[in-house]
Amino acid sequence: MNPMLTKCPVCGGDLVVTRLNCPACETTIEGTFQPVGGTLQGAFTPEQLKWLLPFTRLNNEQMQFIITFIRCEGRFNRMEEELGMSYPTLRNRMNDILRAMGYEPARDEMQPNAGLPSPAERKKILDDLDKGIITLQEARRRLKGAREEVKPDGSGD
Repeated sequence: MNPMLTKCPVCGGDLVVTRLNCPACETTIEGTFQPVGGTLQGAFTPEQLKWLLPFTRLNNEQMQFIITFIRCEGRFNRMEEELGMSYPTLRNRMNDILRAMGYEPARDEMQPNAGLPSPAERKKILDDLDKGIITLQEARRRLKGAREEVKPDGSGD
């Protein structure tokens, strides 16, 4: 089920609920209905609405994921056990939710090995070490993903 829209996507005006439907017995009721507690604008301050808006873009499955995330105190290892999903699957779902909310996930989080050298770069680093072109410390630093070269005298470029 999709979240209820409160604003017209064409003109931005307030939307009014005019039909209610019970999927269990297929009863439909027509009229003009207002959410319990008045409109969203009346139930929340403008500042609160600003914080809630991204959550209105999520479907039920995504909201359940967020609730589980909060219940597990943001720990994916606990979510792995509870939901029976792997870390990469959980990470991808979280990234999808972030995008749905209008945010872009950090690049480092989308690429677990971001910043680390490719296999070809690793081979070159080890070859340079073997030939004595770089020191052991420099090879270790590069293998950990550092890019700036350090000269044998300890200074940078």
